[in-house]
Amino acid sequence: MASRVIQLPCNGNGVCMRCKSKPLPEVTLTCGTCVTPWHVSCLSSPPETLAFTFDWLCPDCSGDIDPLPVSGVAAGYGSVGSDLVAAIHAIEADSSLSAEEKARKRQQVMSGKAVAEDDEEEEKKKMKKGKGKSDVLSTLDENLICFYCMSLLDLPVTTPCGHNVCLKCFKKWMSANKKPTCGKCRTVVPLKIARDPRINLSIVAAIRLAKHPKRADDAGTSKDRHFVSNQDRPEKAFTTERAKKTGNANASGGRIFVTIPNDHFGPIPAENDPRRNLGVLVGESWADRQECRQWGVHFPLVPGIAGQAKHGAQSVVLSGGYVDDEDHGEWFIYTGSGGRDLSRNKRTAKIQSHDQVFKNKNAALRLSCKMGYPVRVIRSHKVMCHSAYAPMEGVRYDGVYRIEKCWRKVGKQGSFHVCRYLFVRCDNEPAPWTSDEQGDRPRPIPNVPELNMAMDLFERKESPSWDFDEGEGRWRWMKPPPASKLRVNKERKSLRTAKSNTVRGKLLKEFSCLICRQVMTLPVTTPCAHNFCKPCLEDKFAGTTLMRERSRGGRTLRAKKNVMNCPCCPTDLSDFLPNLQVNRDVMDLIERLKNEEEESAEPEGDEGECSGTSSEEETDVFVSEKNEQPKKRIKLDTDAVITESVVESDME
Repeated sequence: MASRVIQLPCNGNGVCMRCKSKPLPEVTLTCGTCVTPWHVSCLSSPPETLAFTFDWLCPDCSGDIDPLPVSGVAAGYGSVGSDLVAAIHAIEADSSLSAEEKARKRQQVMSGKAVAEDDEEEEKKKMKKGKGKSDVLSTLDENLICFYCMSLLDLPVTTPCGHNVCLKCFKKWMSANKKPTCGKCRTVVPLKIARDPRINLSIVAAIRLAKHPKRADDAGTSKDRHFVSNQDRPEKAFTTERAKKTGNANASGGRIFVTIPNDHFGPIPAENDPRRNLGVLVGESWADRQECRQWGVHFPLVPGIAGQAKHGAQSVVLSGGYVDDEDHGEWFIYTGSGGRDLSRNKRTAKIQSHDQVFKNKNAALRLSCKMGYPVRVIRSHKVMCHSAYAPMEGVRYDGVYRIEKCWRKVGKQGSFHVCRYLFVRCDNEPAPWTSDEQGDRPRPIPNVPELNMAMDLFERKESPSWDFDEGEGRWRWMKPPPASKLRVNKERKSLRTAKSNTVRGKLLKEFSCLICRQVMTLPVTTPCAHNFCKPCLEDKFAGTTLMRERSRGGRTLRAKKNVMNCPCCPTDLSDFLPNLQVNRDVMDLIERLKNEEEESAEPEGDEGECSGTSSEEETDVFVSEKNEQPKKRIKLDTDAVITESVVESDME
């Protein structure tokens, strides 16, 4: 009896499973049906001529009787093989499928899964995935994709070469490579950016706005992050005529717009906002501490801690007063107050002169730690140099945090002890720097190395007053909040409703240049995560050379490097400006949003035409001049509709 000839294809590494060698591409044939590579020398019946190699079928798919077929699809082993081969041929003949879809269906047919069931399941997945998804969000899904995880950007970071990636993916890639390079174009990333990447807040705001299109369209109940300004309101802070100096130092406080007392704990709800009926939303910004006070988020104008030693702390401000502070977004370590000599002409002293103790404001923070009260947190633009989560300008409300631990240690500014507090975010609304739809969930307490050398360590042992309710899936008061000891302001006055814009229009405003304040053309993202038009940034530093020649009395000195600070922060851009790279993803997204906005706009009627009106009615006709100056309004009868040019010719 003759021995059986076993025919085996090549494996995934290109090695023939029969001769155990890796054949060259010239002696390898690929099946036109199952797309499997085969070694020509190991075939029992190789193609006779070159013409037979086109649309060649392997022994499994051709139906040739083989003593030992590989997958059992041969026609000689019953009708199952012929049915599968017919199904594969039907998939190949379907011109409506792409190459990827054909490959996926071939794999599922070979694994025994029915094509009809797969199509039905795929349709269900598409319907489930696309349910409630707006066209704008689908546009972002196509443009703002991380090339590492291939999903919508989460905490986006823009590299100097103009590519956008997730913060987690960026850090993982940088830690895995000895030389920091971009994972897409292999451009060298500066070491400073690799160690301390900045989040692109414009992309974050665009993603969050696209995820809530209905809220964006509704001006009455919108939760869009906006800039609350008091410039046009008579209730704003003002300087009296008797003040010797101008500015906010001698300004009288403006009217408080919310109906909460100074010792109110936790978020400010909608019922305490009679003007907008929205409450204070996470991400709202103000120009200064004066306007922040008018919305009740943080009442003191100078101190960074608002609280009472026997009542607790209501809010804190991160303003960069201590270099000991550590900001990690969802959690941070805050330094208490006191320990500096601020008497007489030493009001600006930054060096500790004595130890900080848990008294006054520090005792208020410790009491909030003990009871588990929520503390409102405000970040100032002054900490932009030390924190990637600081706003670009003014102050911003970032939600409520809970103090988990407090202790004392030797500070960096002097050899005296300072009070330290560990804040962990616990808000129902997502943070301003993230594109998540939901707020925080209970997270483990972060590991703080300095706790090993801490003094007077205090940890909460009882259940917190503000905690996460698993049943409701949100943070709320598990115990009654502390009663206020002050009288509530009951003043009520309505605000003017903001003009409603479309979602695409709001998205385009998020991508505005910080110099010209218009939608960016050729967008460029700096290492400090600020976005500008490329022409605007080049014009800003036009005529400034990278190096400056110096001389002293005829003696030539060594050239000095010119420092070119970012228009929005003190970051030096001298190494970034010579090779500006356009953010292609953002540019394509802006162009696409503009085109969709123009297509969705209603077509305007021809000038001088009117329909659906009688000859006795009067119609307003808008006529524009040829030089595109502001349009003039001319009231004409429908029986004698004429253009402006005709009017001018008659007058002549």
